[in-house]
Parts: sequence; C-alpha cells; structure tokens
Amino acid sequence: MDMTHDGPHPTPGTLASPGAEAPFLELLARGATVEAYEEPVPAAREAGACEAHLAALEHAKRLALRVRSELADRRRREAELSALFETAHDLAGPRDLDSVLQAIVQRARSLLGTDVAYLTLNDPARGDTFMRVTEGSVAARFQQLRLGMGEGLGGLVAQTARPYVTEDYFHDSRFQHTSVIDTGVQDEGLVAILGVPLMLGPHVIGVLFAADRRARVFERAQTALLGSFAALAAAAIESADLLDGTRAALSELEHAHEIIQDRSAVIERASDVHDRLAELVLRGGGVHDVAAAVSEVLDGSVEFIDTVPEAAAGALRSDGHAVRHGDDWIAAVAAGDQQLGGLVLRGHPALDPVDQRTFERAAMVTSLLLLARRSAGDAEQRVRGELLDDLLDARHRDPALLRRRADRLGARLDTPHVMLAAQPDAAPDASVDEEAAVRRRLWAAAAHLAATGHGLAATRDGGTVLLLPLADGDTAAGLAHRTAVHLGAAVHEPVTVGASAPLHPLPAADAAPAAYTEARRCLDALRLLGRSGQGAAAEDFGFLGLLLAGPRDISGFVRRTIGPVLDYDRRRGTELVRTLDAYYAAGSSPARTKDTLHVHVNTVAQRLDRVARLLGDDWQSPARTLEIQLALRLHRLADALTG
Repeated sequence: MDMTHDGPHPTPGTLASPGAEAPFLELLARGATVEAYEEPVPAAREAGACEAHLAALEHAKRLALRVRSELADRRRREAELSALFETAHDLAGPRDLDSVLQAIVQRARSLLGTDVAYLTLNDPARGDTFMRVTEGSVAARFQQLRLGMGEGLGGLVAQTARPYVTEDYFHDSRFQHTSVIDTGVQDEGLVAILGVPLMLGPHVIGVLFAADRRARVFERAQTALLGSFAALAAAAIESADLLDGTRAALSELEHAHEIIQDRSAVIERASDVHDRLAELVLRGGGVHDVAAAVSEVLDGSVEFIDTVPEAAAGALRSDGHAVRHGDDWIAAVAAGDQQLGGLVLRGHPALDPVDQRTFERAAMVTSLLLLARRSAGDAEQRVRGELLDDLLDARHRDPALLRRRADRLGARLDTPHVMLAAQPDAAPDASVDEEAAVRRRLWAAAAHLAATGHGLAATRDGGTVLLLPLADGDTAAGLAHRTAVHLGAAVHEPVTVGASAPLHPLPAADAAPAAYTEARRCLDALRLLGRSGQGAAAEDFGFLGLLLAGPRDISGFVRRTIGPVLDYDRRRGTELVRTLDAYYAAGSSPARTKDTLHVHVNTVAQRLDRVARLLGDDWQSPARTLEIQLALRLHRLADALTG
C-alpha cells in the first residue's frame, strides 16, 4: 500500500504527537463516511490543541483517507474478480449456453450498477445482428430488435472491434442512427450506453452492452470489467461451437472404424481405442482415462500436458496433425485457436499412419472432455413457468413425463396442491407504467415464493398463477390468505388471491385447468364483494362458495327464484330488482328504502305489491327471503363476471 506523504509535512515532533492517529484508526475500523474524517481536527482545535498536534492530525487524516480509498478500491476489485470467477465456474459446469450468457449479463449489470445489460450476436446467414440476452429490459420491442450490420453504437463497436461509450445516445453523431434502433432504445428509455466487442480470434461475433436510463459517464475500469465479461461470453459461445465440432469428429471416427475393421492388427488397435474412447465419453471419463486407454492400445506411454513445448507448438498450429518431437509424438488438444494442452506419446518413435490418426482422435476426444467440463453437458431443467403452462394448457401431455419434470424442479406433484390466482390491485389513478411495474413485482415475488416453497408459478391473464403444495393440517383458505399477505408485502400494493380446492394427485386430465377456473372465480368474487387485497377459497364464501367451487346451475336457480321479476323488468323497463335490492339492504323498511331510491314511499309500496303478485304472497317468509336474496346476489355476480 502506497503511504507516501502529500501536502505539508508535520515536523518530527508532530509525527510523534501521541494519539494523533487514534481517532482515524477508529473511523477506519467502523467504516465511517468520508465526512466523519473531517471532525477530529476541528474538535482538537476547539479543545485548544497545539499547532504541532493539529498538523499531526491533518497528516493522519490524509493517510487514513488514502487507506480508506484503497480499501474501497480493493473491495470493489474483489467483487469484480469474484463475479468473473463465478462466471468462469459457470463455463466449467454443466450449464447450457443460454444459462451462462444470462448469468454473464446479470452480473455485468449488477457490478456496473446499470439499469439494463444486454448481449447481441451476429447472424451471418441473414446478414444482421439480433438481441440474444437482456437483463433489466422492460420493452418488448427492444428485446426483439434485429439490426442491420454497421448500424447504431453496436455497429460502430463491431466495425472497429473496440469498446465505445456514449453519455447521451440520441445526441451522439459518431454512429449511424436508424428509426428501428432509435425506436427500440426510446421504448426502453436508455440514455447512456457502453458497448464492448465479443471476439473470437480477430472476428467480432457480437457486442455486450451496459446501459442506463439517465446520463452517465462510464469509468475506464468499468469498460475493462465489461470487456472481461465479453471475453467469457465469447468463450462460452466458442465452447458450444466446439462441442458440435467434436461431435462431428466422433461421428467421423465411427465411420473410419467401419471402413478399416477388416484390416491388419493396427486397424484392430484403432477400433479398440475408438470403442474405449467412446465408452469414456459416454460414462463421463476424464483426461487421464483417455491417456491410459491410448497407452494400452498403442503400446506406449501417453500423458496429458498442460503446455506444449514451443518447438512443437508452431508445427501443431500449422497443420493440426500430431508431430514428432525428438523420440516422442505430440498431438494438440485445442478448441479453435485456444490451446488447451497436448497429448504426448512416449517410447513409440515409429508411428503407423493409422495409429497416428488414432492418436490424433484421442486428442480430439480429450478436447471434448475438457470442453464438456467448461460448458453445458445436458440441457438444464425447464423453468417452472413452462411446466405450469403445460399443466394448464397441454392436457394431452404424458403425465409421467410431467411428473419427472416436476421432480427435477423439486415439485412433488403426487402430494396435495392448491392452485392460486393472484391479481394486483393498483391505485385507480395509476399510470400504465406503474401498473406494469406492479405486475413485474408480483411476478418476481410469486416466482420466488414458488421456488422456495417447492411449487410452480407462471404469468396468466394479467396476473400470476401459482401451484403450491398444501401442508398437513393446512387449508386452501389459509394458504390463500397467507399468500395474499406475503405477495402484498412484497409488491407494496394489495394483492387479491383466489384459491381452488386441494388437488390430489397431479397431473390428472383437466384437473389443473378446472382448478385454475375455480381459483379465478374466487378471485373475481372477492373483488365483487369489496374484499380486494384478501385471499380466500370457495369454503370462505359459505352458501355462495358451493356455487363458486364448480359447475352449478346458477342461472337455473336464479330463473326459478326471481325469474318473473327479471322478465317483468325486461318487458316493462321497471326497476323491481333494484327495489328488492334496496329493500333488503334497508332491513325490509319501506321508509328507508324510499330514501335509498329517492322515490315516494307509496311508490315503494306499489312496487312491492307487484313483486308479491309475481312471486307469491309468501315471498317475505324467512325461507323465501333467503332464496330471493341469494338469487339477487348471484344475479349481480353473474352479470359482473360475464361483463
């Protein structure tokens, strides 16, 4: 750490002033703000300290601030190196290309503190560039951009193979503006953009971007960091391409085996090593397993080396075949232009051409195994939303296949589950952007709840649908209530949640779609009953819940109970139904009813007499009153649900 002095130096006596550094060491220890370092000197001056002590304090303050700055720089660098290490670890693990690129873009956005990060790739077949991965983007048009080569800031980066940054995109004339690009950038609201090239050798294959929705100056260190992430992204893409190449090489090796199977003993050795190498690949063998297998077949000592001798490296790069190096043979283990190491065959100075080919194929297989450790081997499990969509929409999917997919996600569909429909209740005066932000927060909270609760979540009908396991002793109503509270707290807005009856088992034909329909009915009923922001299942609605829980003859019940009144209103244009609603709401008091309807009490009496003639003299008996009130409520609910 550089501790050179700057500014006026205290005298030797002041440097030794006892305790001058103590307050600043304490500030360093507790991670105080920069402003706090200005307090000790004025405090000492007010306490009557001598000039020598004040000078010592000033010197100690400068040193402490320098130490604080260097510590902050090192912590930032440590975070950056940690993210780069984690990304490199992703490349070495069994993850597919999309997952690795998404992780790179997410970490780049997080470390640079930008609103958005995204990655574009060139499409040589179509002669343009397309958006591959985005993080933080909210505009659909921006996420689907396809750009002509050489257009926009990305085109400038691709042409020059150098990073470019703009503090204000729309007022920067260094690159070619087009209506397509400008419209997409405007939809996303971007202002400051930094782009760095993705390089494979001398070729630019795409661009990695970090962008803010406000004017911003990107530092040199941030440009370098984004460039490091771009290098890792290019490595991931190259690894995926090389995997295809090695698969083709293995296919070629198999074809060669079929041609030479009837030849001499050397051909048989080639066949033997092919079988062994194929088995090693299939069972996930390692580099040293390949070396051991080739050693046995070629009757020599084969080992893997990390670094090829410089004398042999040039010849390996020039023709790609195994080359003599003294009494040994060396075959390159490479991925494109990247040298991963080499295989060395010792004690076998005279190598038959077929054995040489076998040795070279072993080097290719070694490359495959090394790349398999860096890149995705098997496709990663499908996202939870895709599985839930299949449960709701793909009714003819194989249940066993759906169950296996769920098991890989940690969701056990053979246990009781509850389907929940959630909708945010944004403020009435909320803008379109504010409503969209609420929906995004709801989806994020629901996805997290599903992942941590061993369930599934997806977006649907402007809200979110969840499939959550039901614990022993719990109820669908209780789960709906807790989910509404949890999501509301996470979204900072009321969230209404309707729940189905418990489902067991899943997936059964039509079980999930029917459960979602029931959950939606409960959600709509909550809103119509003025209970927005709550969670409930059919069991919470009493008599009404029996009708919400499944297909019932609701319209038939309404027709049987108040059909004559409905028909009379429809034919005559009267308001008997509205009068009945007001009458029951007023506690069966004609006087209070006339105040609600703003009519004379005689008018109320005349209307009720008409109701009695239509429904019968016993219409005010307790049993008939209950049925009529229920029919009126179902009639209002049915009208609301059908629009």
